[in-house]
Amino acid sequence: MPESYRSLWLDMQLALRSVLRQGRRTLIAIVGVSFGVMVLIEASGFIEYLMRGLRESTIRGQLGHVQVVKPDYIKKGSSDPFAFLIAGKDDVLAKIEAMPGVEAVAPRLQFTGLVSKGDVTISFLGQGVSPEREAVIARSEYTTINMSQGSDLSEVAPGEVIMGRGLAANLGATVGDSVVLLVNTPTGGINAVEVRIRGLFFSVAKAFDDSAVRVPLSLAHSLLKADGAHQWIVVLKETGQTDRFLADLKTRYSGQGLEFVPWYDLAEFYNKTRELFSTQVGVVKLIIAVIIVLSISNTLSMSVLERTSEIGTCMALGLQRHRILRLYIFEGLMLGVVGGVVGVVAGVLLAALLSYVGIPMPAPPGSDKGFSAEILVTAPIVLSAFGLAVVTTLLSSVLPALKASRLEIVEALRHNR
Repeated sequence: MPESYRSLWLDMQLALRSVLRQGRRTLIAIVGVSFGVMVLIEASGFIEYLMRGLRESTIRGQLGHVQVVKPDYIKKGSSDPFAFLIAGKDDVLAKIEAMPGVEAVAPRLQFTGLVSKGDVTISFLGQGVSPEREAVIARSEYTTINMSQGSDLSEVAPGEVIMGRGLAANLGATVGDSVVLLVNTPTGGINAVEVRIRGLFFSVAKAFDDSAVRVPLSLAHSLLKADGAHQWIVVLKETGQTDRFLADLKTRYSGQGLEFVPWYDLAEFYNKTRELFSTQVGVVKLIIAVIIVLSISNTLSMSVLERTSEIGTCMALGLQRHRILRLYIFEGLMLGVVGGVVGVVAGVLLAALLSYVGIPMPAPPGSDKGFSAEILVTAPIVLSAFGLAVVTTLLSSVLPALKASRLEIVEALRHNR
């Protein structure tokens, strides 16, 4: 073994002995580090679970993983919606739906109009959908369109619609009632149809529930006297495959006059919420880092003070100053590694226990049913917590190590004499 490696190995052994012989102080330092790591894992895991739920509900209930639209529909579609209809491309839709990893491709046609029942007339936001394809999406636990009364749309009942329960309440309507839908057609005419309310639904957005009507796509085509859809909502089996699938779509269908928009470019609320939670986790990390730095610095500073004579003796016997520096840095690093490992193990076990028991949570906005949350521990969370422990203990050991390595031999030998 080369001399440099032998010296390094010897210093690591000496550092380990120094850590072990200060049992109580070492234990306190390790407990402090591991507690910080454990808290960080629980906090990050809880937020990750909430964000996963928000992400999947945003995808499943509203945006899909990828939206296929006409170019500029996202920016200009609201001003002239009929100019951005995707029509005559059923073969492309079928090919996309047959691609690996695709769960469903759901065409949606957006329109507005008036809905009447008796003497009451209210404006509404309409959505023509394919009941069969939407049913595939709705099977997910993260769907945000939930039926409160009646049943969902059906292919065998093309003259029946479902309505947001807020809109139904404002109309004074309920399941089984007939209402009239009145819309403008692309040519500037007016068309109306009488339909029956098949069911009432609610979502996470009260404003949507107060204005939305969902109709079978065939009924929307007949009512508007127009074919096609504004969006194809592509839902994948795995969210993690979004980028790969998006690149594949652009490669295969770049010349079809279509634009492919991933969900994260449209999920403004999700992105802002993620940014807010990331800031909060950053604050937690900062607090834990300060606690660890103070704890380890205090431990090693006390060690330097108590071992001043010992340090002087070592230097008098020829131990170089850079090795004294290295000894104390190794001590801090060992405290960080041990504390980090203990914290990770304890954090993962506690997360599993809390997830098994469940964390009671109140009902989210737009829902009247609470849920049981979990702690979602991922590899990045574990690595981040462990890395924080190692880096902070390493940094906090630098100042005491410098102090020890700069002691004057004579003054150190006279210490406590």
